[in-house]
Amino acid sequence: MRRTLVPVLAVVLAAGLAGCGSDDAGRAAAAPGPISPGPISPGPDAPVELARGLDVPWGLAFLPGGDALVAERDTGRVLRLAADGGTPAEVRTIDGVSAAGEGGLLGLAVSPGFANDNLVYAYLTAENDNRIVRFRLGGGAQEVVFDGIEKAGNHNGGRIAFGPDGMLYAGTGDAGDTATSQDPASPNGKILRLTPDGDPAPGNPSANSPVLSLGHRNVQGLAWDTEGRLFAAEFGQNELDEVNLIRPGANYGWPEVEGEGDTQGGRFTNPLVTWSTREASPSGMAITGGTVYVAALRGERLWTIPLQGDRLGTPVAEFIGVYGRLRTVEVAPDGAVWVTTSNTDGRGDVRDGDDRILRLPAR
Repeated sequence: MRRTLVPVLAVVLAAGLAGCGSDDAGRAAAAPGPISPGPISPGPDAPVELARGLDVPWGLAFLPGGDALVAERDTGRVLRLAADGGTPAEVRTIDGVSAAGEGGLLGLAVSPGFANDNLVYAYLTAENDNRIVRFRLGGGAQEVVFDGIEKAGNHNGGRIAFGPDGMLYAGTGDAGDTATSQDPASPNGKILRLTPDGDPAPGNPSANSPVLSLGHRNVQGLAWDTEGRLFAAEFGQNELDEVNLIRPGANYGWPEVEGEGDTQGGRFTNPLVTWSTREASPSGMAITGGTVYVAALRGERLWTIPLQGDRLGTPVAEFIGVYGRLRTVEVAPDGAVWVTTSNTDGRGDVRDGDDRILRLPAR
């Protein structure tokens, strides 16, 4: 690993558990299909189809003007989609992507200083590890900013986002090795907080460590509310998926606890919301207008949850089974909510036009 990790919390070793609540079964990389604009759904509040024919769209990030960048997991392509939809244009193919199982080109994040630096960040599975790279949208060399995150056929994490503090956050998975989640010297099974250059961010729980929180199984959703609180969505194994309020240095229990359970005298932090794995398998996450949105893969629905300070209300499911597996949800600059499907990922039932990007009106 390029960055040095130092212990921040006590190490707890646990026996390995076979994960059957994983995200994707995996498939061989496929050639991209044709990409064309799709029809507009009827009704003022119905989703509008912005694009179709994408190959496992995973990362989604917005440029300052409202256009979106989309990462295709298996092809390694980054596409640019206009704010009002249409035919996406390929702007780059990321070097070194090794797409297999749940790995490939995963999350995207646009630099907070994009107007000046033109930088875009990507989380990818490479030949030997998971890593974060950056590149200038207009061209130029690709630079590794953080590497050494253990890879596997599943549990690669992959979501990255810049927080309100200008730091780069990354959700990682345990890569099938549950002991890493409780090992403070490993970047796996963690939420990392980095500077834009990939160094441990100032103010982390332990100096010279990128670890913000630990005890995670597979984090693929990161979102902040207007108060700057960080929430994360996480895959459970056989029983419970969860949404957590993330606090620096907190331990979220995996593999000792799945979902809500014994906190061992406050050592572990319980989630705010849980679902059965068949109802969720949560990936992307977004917050806007007092509502938390969580995209569900196995559950094939979009969960909406009222945000009540540092608590969450009762979740409500929308679009159950209508669009199939939902991977990513993000808030556009105009306040609309964009959602990507994930039916071509080897686990979904492919519908005509999959995969697609949908736009929900601002609420």
